[in-house]
Amino acid sequence: MNTNHLTVKELPASERPYEKCESYGPGSLSDAELLAVILRTGTKSLRAIDLAVKVLNYSAKNPGLKGLNYLTMKELTQISGIGRVKAIELLCLTELTKRMSKEIHKESLKFITPKSISDYYMQDLRHLSREQVLLLMLDSKSRFIRDVIMSSGTINASIMPVREVLIQALKEEAVNIIIVHNHPSGDPSPSSEDIRVTKRMKEACNLIGLTLMDHIIIGDNRYISLKEQGLI
Repeated sequence: MNTNHLTVKELPASERPYEKCESYGPGSLSDAELLAVILRTGTKSLRAIDLAVKVLNYSAKNPGLKGLNYLTMKELTQISGIGRVKAIELLCLTELTKRMSKEIHKESLKFITPKSISDYYMQDLRHLSREQVLLLMLDSKSRFIRDVIMSSGTINASIMPVREVLIQALKEEAVNIIIVHNHPSGDPSPSSEDIRVTKRMKEACNLIGLTLMDHIIIGDNRYISLKEQGLI
């Protein structure tokens, strides 16, 4: 019997994702099996698990689950067997994982601790293909007011709008601010421009009674705090 063309129901129970999960728990499933459960169905020529493998192998640069974070609606629907509905389901899945990560780290979020801040924003920023600048605004007791996306830059150079940052902070009556931005390369090491604009931001804040508490750069599961580096 050629198992390459068996339907999921024809597979041995030990190889069926639903039965395997029920018997041994979700941790026993491979990445492809987990994704197959989400996809539910395949095509006339592909089982759901084979379709899942196609999705996981679509990106040569970022194969596996990591690649799901980079796939767009257009790219997903270019995969044979992935239509509009399945593409939306996969996009919602990746968004759900980001939100779950933020919820997990929300209780331990402390705005005086760079690691706590980087953990909270890591999943939102680490997979972006362009640099994005976030402004975190706090009151006099370092309590969170809100965060705002201030700019999205080119693929390797963010735009740090000092004037707009100050206007936004004053509008929200913030006393302390923190800048968070990502490096799409995955390396959070600050560039000379990052350091220069941070010092300019700090000087501007000092002139109007704001405190720049930190500038945190997010990489791929790594971060660097310019305050911890002694650059603020």
